[in-house]
Amino acid sequence: MGEKFSAEEEKSLALFFTNLTEPVFGLKLPQEVAGALFSRYSRSTKSLRRTFLDEFLGDPELGLRNFLGGQPAVNDGSAALKKARAFYDRVLVGYGDDSVAQLGGAHIACEGISNVAVKILEDARIGIAPLEKSTRYVRFDQRDEAGDYLFYREPQIMASQHAAAYLEVMNLLFETYSRQLDPMIEFIKRSLPIEQIELRHPQTGEALSYGDAQKDESLKKWADTAYRATVRAQACDVLRGYLPAATLTNAGFFGVGQAFEYLLTKLYSHDLIEARDLAASIHRELNQLIPSFVKRARFSAYIAETQAATRSTAAALLAGLPVQKSEPVNLVDYDHEAEEKVLAAILYPHVRHPLKQLERLVASMPQGQRAKVLSEYLKRRRHRRDKPGRALENVYYTFDILGNLGLYRDLHRHRILTQERQDFTTAHGYDTPQELKNAGFRADFDRCMEKAAALYEKMYSDLPLEAQYVVPFAFKIRWYMKMNLREAVHIGELRTIPQGHPDYRFIVQEMWKKIREVHPALAEAAKFIDWKTYRLGRMSSEMRTEYKKSAFEQGTRLK
Repeated sequence: MGEKFSAEEEKSLALFFTNLTEPVFGLKLPQEVAGALFSRYSRSTKSLRRTFLDEFLGDPELGLRNFLGGQPAVNDGSAALKKARAFYDRVLVGYGDDSVAQLGGAHIACEGISNVAVKILEDARIGIAPLEKSTRYVRFDQRDEAGDYLFYREPQIMASQHAAAYLEVMNLLFETYSRQLDPMIEFIKRSLPIEQIELRHPQTGEALSYGDAQKDESLKKWADTAYRATVRAQACDVLRGYLPAATLTNAGFFGVGQAFEYLLTKLYSHDLIEARDLAASIHRELNQLIPSFVKRARFSAYIAETQAATRSTAAALLAGLPVQKSEPVNLVDYDHEAEEKVLAAILYPHVRHPLKQLERLVASMPQGQRAKVLSEYLKRRRHRRDKPGRALENVYYTFDILGNLGLYRDLHRHRILTQERQDFTTAHGYDTPQELKNAGFRADFDRCMEKAAALYEKMYSDLPLEAQYVVPFAFKIRWYMKMNLREAVHIGELRTIPQGHPDYRFIVQEMWKKIREVHPALAEAAKFIDWKTYRLGRMSSEMRTEYKKSAFEQGTRLK
């Protein structure tokens, strides 16, 4: 039975809540008012809506009744916001309840920042969701009003002896990228004409030729539009290796207050000027949105000194030690009793026995019985969006990966895992896309990469961290990824879809080959890994997108 409110109370509450009768409802309140309300609610016997009426809306000093339509300005300077923030501060001081800072958040846009900086921001894995401008769908041959290409002029580089060489190499990379983009689009059209591409009907999924599509005006339109988008994306994919880490990009972030506070602290404590400048800029904007949530963000001597000390220690320990060659993907660690752990975890929620007893039971099972338990847990998955259960989180794999900076940018966005990268470098060489060779651009590409590498080496002794801005996306970097089996399934099935970039498709396929070698039975959890290779793999996806657009415009219900 829902809580009863008077007619006058309902009229007031309707401005601030999505419904007044159901036990599940949403709040239409500024972030800090909502955070303060939840913090009070956690220490009250009253319902949330009653707490709001009695202690927030019912307090004339708050002035919440002055908000119009339940959609108050986020930072209107009202007494309501001031009092809510003061209450929030008292909760934080009086109870040390950091979890309250998880109850409110904000959206922040960061424009015109380098790819070095955006990776630092995206390192924040928990509590923050990023979305970055795509190098696949957006051309990076634009110039600003002054006619300059869009790359970061790092202050220490620009004040150093390397400034002129830096500008020369950056402009060379962008000029070459820009000059080759349209010819690359035409080359891909010639080498993969639409008539030779196998299409799939966007409604039924059945294979059809372009000749078949021409018989239907809508199919032909979808196919032509999808082909143009796919060819453009393919050309951008091939040429993105020219783009340096200094390339300016845009990124949007939604985060909860607690996550933003820690991110700001890390940025304030970073060695790079751009990171520290971003800390000040982001903090300034968050102070207009959720000031109470980020008021404790500041430079951390602990973070800065620990980073400097461990960097110095590593340099001393490894000075002069040659870097061993390695494969692109190395499985350096994994659970050796993995199957027993997973099977015991599958049984655990449905029985009353302790986990250790179940592990001993599973260890004594014949292989056929073990296979049956695993099959019952996995066999009903119909597609990759049917996620396997939590039992798979009991087994871990650590991969040491050497891949180009471009593909790292994509795999870096996975957050339910542990990963750490080394600094961007030209020391490990670079990848050259086959299409670039076939189009006759290899000599230009090699010349650009060699110039960038030479400049990096000159800069490294003076400005080792700032030298990262020079590194083009084609160069290989090293990072490790430690993930459980459930996350490995997610990455494997998502990143091998046909429209995925071929570079990261290869890396993820290699990861799964290693998993299959050590855990063949558990590898059956990943039912939807695509092991094929594709050219213009985005074609079917783009056709489906065009179909959806058309159906939306016509008001048609999609199947």
